[in-house]
Amino acid sequence: MTISVFDLFSIGIGPSSSHTVGPMRAAARFVDDLRTLGAVDAVADVDADLFGSLAATGAGHGTFTAVLLGLEGHKPEDIRTEEMERRVEAMRATGTILLGGAREIRLTEGDLTLRPLTVLPFHPNAMTLTALDDDGHQLHRQTYFSIGGGFVVTEAESQEPASEHTDGRALSFASAKELMELCRQRSCGVSDLMLTVESQTHSAADIRRRLLHIRDVMVECEKRGISRSGYLPGPLRVRRRAKDWFERLESEDPDRRPEFAEDWVNLVALAVNEENASGGRIVTAPTNGAAGIVPAVLHYAVHYTDPGRRDPDGTAVRFLLAAGAIGSLYKERASISGAEVGCQGEVGSAASMAAAGLAEILGGTPEQVENAAEIAMEHSLGLTCDPIGGLVQIPCIERNAISAGKAINAARMALRGDGSHHVTLDQVIETMRTTGADMHAKYKETSTGGLAVNVPVNYIEC
Repeated sequence: MTISVFDLFSIGIGPSSSHTVGPMRAAARFVDDLRTLGAVDAVADVDADLFGSLAATGAGHGTFTAVLLGLEGHKPEDIRTEEMERRVEAMRATGTILLGGAREIRLTEGDLTLRPLTVLPFHPNAMTLTALDDDGHQLHRQTYFSIGGGFVVTEAESQEPASEHTDGRALSFASAKELMELCRQRSCGVSDLMLTVESQTHSAADIRRRLLHIRDVMVECEKRGISRSGYLPGPLRVRRRAKDWFERLESEDPDRRPEFAEDWVNLVALAVNEENASGGRIVTAPTNGAAGIVPAVLHYAVHYTDPGRRDPDGTAVRFLLAAGAIGSLYKERASISGAEVGCQGEVGSAASMAAAGLAEILGGTPEQVENAAEIAMEHSLGLTCDPIGGLVQIPCIERNAISAGKAINAARMALRGDGSHHVTLDQVIETMRTTGADMHAKYKETSTGGLAVNVPVNYIEC
């Protein structure tokens, strides 16, 4: 079925959609279940077991604090950075959490059980939560899988057969072939087709309002990134660069000349991903680790194309709709989880989505939009996820900037052609999926291969 653009572009916190946003949502969902059971007041303890990639890189991805915050009832789309920092400080000072925001129980990050070598069959990102009463009797137990982009499913849901329904929507697509055929039948572009799909559940005015809000959160994130200096959290001591770059670019290019376009694209990607790495408010696009690519290419579409200069709001809406249509295909037919298919599923998918969005804005036909998306992913195949120190910093931040440039190049290449191409988008998505399945686990967000083991990290005890 077609995944909604509002599921692909969701607002949360950094540094990881699968390791921060997903676990927080899962823990909050667990608390909601306890409320439904009327069991919150009877809970004396919560056991939390983290498996696979969540355990292997959870420390650097903010997973442990995300679980505790979720158990307090906080949700990533609602909590502000300042509130999050305040609650984490209080939890560490007292050694307790407020379960559901009300009941105090003793639970710390150190109480979570980590099982990095145990990978559950459905997905590498798994967590089991168990609520116990004073006598140690089990009140509720649930296993959750964080499957990328902040999406969460329970163990029972993971075993359900793939649905053939479309959530009541008569119009839907599950492949690029179906998307292209619908565009031909309706003589419309990709963004128009996606607007029609979304209009089955939202009004056109609401879709526009919500997409512009997503755009605004992206821009706000960029502005926060270029306003902050110093070092990113963690032992790598990665210096923030966006503020210095912005000040230099403002001086060198006050009139936003075309020859500086690539510099500004790099800056936006850098600023967004530095903010993500610091745990800031972010838009998953379609994940947090790849969150800088779509905003950076959207910046290019708004500031360096004729449609963008004429109608920046309309350009943002059309760009995000087209990008969302392509993102739906990756989520439905393969994966956007670095722990499942490597970074090709995160940065590769984001580059493909951004390329499609830009090709749409540049006046591309549906076939050219599909071609742009295909080119961007074809040349991201095999990309590994090997964050140094388990932190979403190196190589993630620069990789977003490089991939934003790749997306722009892919769109421009597609627009030079007539839309015909030997490799279809469906074929390249399937190739990405099988490549991810064949990829060794050490290259899939475990920090046990690649740069993560070839670049030494010096942890300094404080």
